[in-house]
Amino acid sequence: MTPMTRVAAVAQSVQGVSERTRRLMTRRNTYYGVVGVLAAINLYLLVQMGLAWRRANSQDASALAQQTVVMKTAEIAKKPLEGLDEKLSVATTDADKFYEARLPVSYSQVLTELGALTSKQGVKLVRVQYAYSPVLESGKALTEIRMDASLNGDYRPLVLFINSLERDKMFFLISGVTLTGQQSGMVGLRLRLTTYLRPSVPGGQPEKPADPVPDDAGEGSATQ
Repeated sequence: MTPMTRVAAVAQSVQGVSERTRRLMTRRNTYYGVVGVLAAINLYLLVQMGLAWRRANSQDASALAQQTVVMKTAEIAKKPLEGLDEKLSVATTDADKFYEARLPVSYSQVLTELGALTSKQGVKLVRVQYAYSPVLESGKALTEIRMDASLNGDYRPLVLFINSLERDKMFFLISGVTLTGQQSGMVGLRLRLTTYLRPSVPGGQPEKPADPVPDDAGEGSATQ
């Protein structure tokens, strides 16, 4: 083999090695590139998972806070309802006692009580006008009695009379007080009162006020 031939063979061998090296480097670069892309994708997915986890935790905290508020609101709302059956029973008993003890069964009872109070305080019941109307017609029936009374007396006895009406064992509701004048130390007073008649027997109907009003109660008239 001539020197030129040897040189050519060596050059060809070196070229082959270089070509294989380039191919190897190309495959290696491609491999690393693919690995890099996969690593980037994995990193992106990890970041997204982390963000999603944070959002989920934040939403869970918000939902928990909302549920806590709802529960607290429900607890506050149920407080007045606790023991409601017992409270209702007590209220019914109290109402029955009030109905039996403080409501009159006849108009004459009302007039007698007014007469007793005016005599006790030293005032004069000049006249009474009244009107009545049923307010309950079944169960514990009631009739509303509205009275428009005129009185004369000294200022202090009239004040004591009003106070005694408010404290009386018979129920009186004062709806209006008007001074009508003053003469020779006497004060004129107009008083609007309301009470309720109950039946004298359970399940019955309240008595209807009679007309005319008895003389000891002053003048009066009845309207329905």
